[in-house]
Amino acid sequence: MNRSLTLRNVQSNSSPTPEQFSKRIKSAQTSTELSLYSFGSLSASGFALFVTAFSAYAADPQIPKLKLQPEITVSGLSSGGYMANQLHIAHSTQIKGTAIIAAGPYGCAQNSLSIALDHCFNKATSAPDLAIADTQMQQLASAGKIDDLKNLAGAKVWLLHGSKDTTVHAAVSDALTKQYQQLGATVSYVNDKPFAHHYPIAGKGGNDCAVSDAPFLGSCDFDSTGQFLSHLLGKVEQKAATTTGSLVKFNQQEVAGDVADGMGDEGFVYIPTSCAKGESCRLHISFHGCKQNADAVGDAYPRLSGLNEYADTNHLVVLYPQTKKSAMAPFNPNACWDWWGYTNGDYATKQGVQIQAVMNMAAWLRK
Repeated sequence: MNRSLTLRNVQSNSSPTPEQFSKRIKSAQTSTELSLYSFGSLSASGFALFVTAFSAYAADPQIPKLKLQPEITVSGLSSGGYMANQLHIAHSTQIKGTAIIAAGPYGCAQNSLSIALDHCFNKATSAPDLAIADTQMQQLASAGKIDDLKNLAGAKVWLLHGSKDTTVHAAVSDALTKQYQQLGATVSYVNDKPFAHHYPIAGKGGNDCAVSDAPFLGSCDFDSTGQFLSHLLGKVEQKAATTTGSLVKFNQQEVAGDVADGMGDEGFVYIPTSCAKGESCRLHISFHGCKQNADAVGDAYPRLSGLNEYADTNHLVVLYPQTKKSAMAPFNPNACWDWWGYTNGDYATKQGVQIQAVMNMAAWLRK
């Protein structure tokens, strides 16, 4: 695709650069007047051509050259929490901290859907086997399939489980907490809040805090994002009142290659203005939960979690990879991240296709 594509302003007959046009479109979107922006008396056919051209440009943006620091932090909800944990364990040389909401320990499912259902979800009898998981981690580390477990000593880990969560039992999150503690991580565990199964936010736009439903963001007057960033990064600046950077879609298939074949076609990345201008920034990767991917809830997860507002004031580029649902081959009807083995047996290691795809995206942002 021609990345130097310019789009003509049909009223003034001037030709703005892609950067100028992006700013104008963003301004129009902010005021919910995109359909009125500079179209004048454009014919229906002309409008259709314009939309096609703009969609092509927006789907294949020119990402500015970024100056990203080597260390990465990650976060995730539910299946995204399992994925954040797996990425952290597999690549602990680069991943230096993680925040996990409503998920269980590494190796919980043992590459088995039946074990996942019996011991890693909502049953009162849930009992993740940490001894088996520990043996598995030791073997994988010895084989070089995950990084040295010693890297996890002192790693910053923030965990949350809502007392009204009926999707993931408290015993499952308790096991994750214990696992990280045994690995020597510095753990903060919040488990005394009456939250349902969702990502609790301080702002509006989510569901009632006691409800677990799409978009799986709960307006709980609780700033999960601010709390976990403070734990992972140390002192953080107060979040921006409104975002000033750019939430950009990109083609995951082109960026990540064949390993992204079972993932969504497009992902999101939020780039603060300061980072786009070449200032030194950190990379944070955030994983949505099941039924929370873009095909299901649009951009609600990256737009409402509060991460972008903190990114603006704390020099963070935020990557939001996306899954997609599939009825068979693989069986993933709820667009979950793979934490039980639906892609292959290496799903939780460096050889896991989703882990490879996400790390390819991170490498792309560094280029």
